Amino acid sequence: MLTKNELPECPVATTVQLIGNKWKLLIIRNLVYNGKQRFTDFIKTIPAISKKVLTDNLRSLEEDGLVERKVFAEVPPRVEYSLTSLGMSLTPILDAMSKWGTEYKNSGCE
Repeated sequence: MLTKNELPECPVATTVQLIGNKWKLLIIRNLVYNGKQRFTDFIKTIPAISKKVLTDNLRSLEEDGLVERKVFAEVPPRVEYSLTSLGMSLTPILDAMSKWGTEYKNSGCE
């Protein structure tokens, strides 16, 4: 997790730094709208993402306190990812982005 000294002064820049790449947004989207996800769920619903990029982004989101990783003591091992309460606080942002994207698409964008 970044310290307060490592974060940008601008709150918008802070948000962009934490969730600002397309992969993190799509991972968070899956968790907001679909709940807990396994690694293979992300691969199926974000087909352009490589396993390495997915792993790196999940780790980053976990380090930043937005995503929780739960490992079950089973054979084969099962791992589930979910949003922390801090991660869930991003729901209104995702909802606003979804609404804006829908309105933009419906406006006849070319």
